[in-house]
Amino acid sequence: MNTLPRGFIPVMLTPFNDDLSIDFATLRALCDHYIDNGAVGLFANCLSSEMYELSPSERLEVIKTVVDQTVGRVPVVATGTFSGSIEKMADFSNQVYALGVDAVIVLNNQFVSAEESDELFLARIHQWMDLTPGVPFGIYECPVPYKRLVSIPVLTKLLASGRLCYHKDTSLNIDQVKAKIQAGMGERFGVYDAYMVHAKASLAAGSMGLSCIQGNFFPDLISAFCSNPTNEFQAFLTENMDLMHSAYPTSAKYVLQKQGFPISLATRRKVDPLTESLKAKLDELLTSASQYRSP
Repeated sequence: MNTLPRGFIPVMLTPFNDDLSIDFATLRALCDHYIDNGAVGLFANCLSSEMYELSPSERLEVIKTVVDQTVGRVPVVATGTFSGSIEKMADFSNQVYALGVDAVIVLNNQFVSAEESDELFLARIHQWMDLTPGVPFGIYECPVPYKRLVSIPVLTKLLASGRLCYHKDTSLNIDQVKAKIQAGMGERFGVYDAYMVHAKASLAAGSMGLSCIQGNFFPDLISAFCSNPTNEFQAFLTENMDLMHSAYPTSAKYVLQKQGFPISLATRRKVDPLTESLKAKLDELLTSASQYRSP
């Protein structure tokens, strides 16, 4: 496939009904909301989507809904590897790809334990590649159940396959981001940063864009920032980093709701409560964010 577009690729939320069943009507509307606010792609069935709280059949139904609703307007990527044997992960990845996604996202922490070597990881992911012929893939340093960073030697060997097109970096280290960008020069590959404290520096260094939870609060502002990364909005992101991680993803759903998007606060993840005090801080965040929108 061609390189994914430059810009904001949101890590999608999953809307739920009050009984915690998936609200597919709102999920379809959410796809449109992201795209209408400048998203250049969609990352479905990710940690923000509460992927670990979904059943395998629900994961597939969520991905299918996103692909069908997007109808090719932007690329869609989605996670396709969960616990189990390599054969089981490959089978699920093939099912995900068959739904029409542009790339299947690999969770590197599902292939090896924290104590196992990069060599073993590479052996297992090459086995996965053999069982998923022709499937473009991305790799995500998901922090759950543990964060496993992608080293430059590992990245270089994966790039040699010609199939790696997306990397969501969560290293929190701008030097690592720069090294990954350099390793991927000339390849059909892009680094999308998750860490907003160095977002402007990452974009300046040549990252393809951002895949961050902050885009679930303000997709229009993150999209605009990818095109025009200002010092002022970088300071806003840095200052409010901890707040936007509080009671997430409920907090993001609350902020979307306050901006007029009809999403329930229901979540399957066990997160801190959305207290009245936190709501007040999020209300202040909304007011502060409004200054970065054109009149």
